[in-house]
Amino acid sequence: MTPEATTECPAPACGAQRPGARATLDFTVVHELPRRLRLRSSRLLDPCLDVTYLEALLSAVDGVTSVRGNIRAQSLVVEYDGDPRCRAEVMSLLASIPVEAYLPDIHGDDASDPVRLAVRGALALATPFLARGIAGPLAWINGAPVIVQGLESLLMRGIKVETLDGSVVAFSLLRKDYVTANMIVSLLHLAHFMEHRLEHNATTLLKSLLRPQADEAWVLRDGLEVKTTLAEIAAGDHVICGAGEQIPVDGVVMDGEASLNTSSISGESVPAHAAPGDAVLSGSVVEEGRLVVEAREVGSSTHLARIGRYLETSLRYKSKAQRRTTELADRLAPATLALGLGLFLLTRDIRRSASVLTVDYSCALKLASPVTVRTNMYAAGKEGVLLKGAQALEAFADVETIVFDKTGTLTTGDLNITDVAPAPDVAPDLDENGLLALAAAAEEHYSHPVARAVVAEANARGLQLPALSQVDFIVAHGVAAFVEGKEVLVGSRHFVAEDEGVDCSAMDVLAAELRGQGKSLLYVASEKRLLGVIALRDSVRDEAAETLDGLKAAGIRRIVVLTGDHRQSAASLLDHLPQIDEVHAELKPEDKADIIRTLRDEYGSLAFVGDGVNDAPALVTADVGVSMPDAADLARESAAVVLLREDLRCLLVARETARRAEATMKTCFGATLGLNSTIILLAVAGAIPPVVSAALHNVGTIGILSFAAASSMRGFQSNKTLGTTGATPTETVDVHTHDLD
Repeated sequence: MTPEATTECPAPACGAQRPGARATLDFTVVHELPRRLRLRSSRLLDPCLDVTYLEALLSAVDGVTSVRGNIRAQSLVVEYDGDPRCRAEVMSLLASIPVEAYLPDIHGDDASDPVRLAVRGALALATPFLARGIAGPLAWINGAPVIVQGLESLLMRGIKVETLDGSVVAFSLLRKDYVTANMIVSLLHLAHFMEHRLEHNATTLLKSLLRPQADEAWVLRDGLEVKTTLAEIAAGDHVICGAGEQIPVDGVVMDGEASLNTSSISGESVPAHAAPGDAVLSGSVVEEGRLVVEAREVGSSTHLARIGRYLETSLRYKSKAQRRTTELADRLAPATLALGLGLFLLTRDIRRSASVLTVDYSCALKLASPVTVRTNMYAAGKEGVLLKGAQALEAFADVETIVFDKTGTLTTGDLNITDVAPAPDVAPDLDENGLLALAAAAEEHYSHPVARAVVAEANARGLQLPALSQVDFIVAHGVAAFVEGKEVLVGSRHFVAEDEGVDCSAMDVLAAELRGQGKSLLYVASEKRLLGVIALRDSVRDEAAETLDGLKAAGIRRIVVLTGDHRQSAASLLDHLPQIDEVHAELKPEDKADIIRTLRDEYGSLAFVGDGVNDAPALVTADVGVSMPDAADLARESAAVVLLREDLRCLLVARETARRAEATMKTCFGATLGLNSTIILLAVAGAIPPVVSAALHNVGTIGILSFAAASSMRGFQSNKTLGTTGATPTETVDVHTHDLD
């Protein structure tokens, strides 16, 4: 048996683990009036918690009028304006108290101190050779902290593992079996030390995905190179990065060339070449060369800082399986104590009873899951996948259906203009170039793949764009702009024909032909008159077919595609990717979330892969949201899984990681129950003394945790084993339309 070392521990584990915030889900409402909350939690007894600071945090919530804390009563009274939003914010803050509310550790964890551990071990070995007059007091001094901790746990939290530890040490001391008492205390702290190291190493591995960032950088100021702190770097500054230095900002290379190591960002081990005009991300390391980078995002807005927040946030929350395991462990502790005491009442054999009390299920059950989660998150991160915690791992292992947004996920999102067709009845002076220039002028300030493609084609043709005076963006529909004083509409047929009332029938025959070739269409109109259409083609990713085959082989039963494209363009995707089971076309952004709810009800657990702002509702609605690496910030924030490199095969890594983590946790769970139950049976039978029982239990616990760490770090073979396996998809295609034609 070993003391608990999770974030739920009260004072004895104060500060043992604070990556970003404490999970404090144990605040319960004991009395409530319309404008008053009375909450209770043993968390208030944590000596590391600054209750005054917590009161100040709550008082700062808009609508809170007063906060009073009573540590002895473990009580917190919050008076507020009665607004449900204020109440929700208060409960949210208490559910995740920020790390700033915790003082530096008031007392260290003795069991994590190697010097004290060595002293306890030496005392245990020396006890048989000491006179009883000396051995007795030393044993009581050595065992007193364990006994006190057990009593404190019993009074404050009920029967927990510390109660079992304190009981067996107290029994041994009362029997004057000082050798056994000291050996058990030594074994307890040895096991705790090893468990702490395993858990710490798992967390350290995860955080090692982020290379340590220097505190200073060189910046060009008035033509001179000046060393400044990172906090003083502003957007627009030119940052100089030499060989061996980490790029501290997100920006664009203005001068120089270099070889960049981006493994901490994308998991890609092959160095990337950077030259003027290339975008670079914070966290990349210059291996060779020298760059001058114009800062675009600095400080907490950088890519590296966002990943750091993702990692810190991910460590706060438990999956459903972890919560169930923790609850089981807490229920088994009283059962073990009852068994030990009942055995003593029946047999009057305190030695046999003590042997039972040395065994508990709590430590391995509670610690195996976080160790497994963190090492698997690290392994996945090295392969280019950021999994946001235990919930993402558990949910992705259960996924049976994957839904893709088409553009930018299954396709590259790099659109190319293939056709520019003026309408037959437009003014004769509006040729292809004139139509393209007009559309590009309207789209020039719109950061969308379609807009970028139109502007790029106009630039490639060397066209002079007409003057733009006003522009309005209609998300997922198009652009309404005033070009040279005339309103110009550029967008989908739905937007131009139905929303704006422009007759588009003159282009229907040509539009059907172009869509039949798998092309997407952009309609251009002005003054309620159709000017023409522009056709674009998006290419399917090279690895898309391999990835979909691998997903089917990895247990994904159904693959669905959602798109705003016309049904003909969407259906043409099946020519390249026959693994797709359904295509839903001509969708508005709000339709995607509704379809996902329907699919989830019909097919079970579901993941959605997207990259745009308009994908955020779908990412949140799905059981698991997956974001592409260059997705909009809102999409990345909404997703539970973020791909760190432009390679769909990262989905296979995520799936393999999730399934391996699930299998590892199940193995650890079975091993914990089996091993400890066997030891208890031997103890009940009187076959082993307390020291042997404690040794077997603690060695077994360390072994289970070591397995949890080692199995998660086995070499990845996802791209080789999952990516080449074929599967026979169902060829049915369900194309849904909104009668836009």
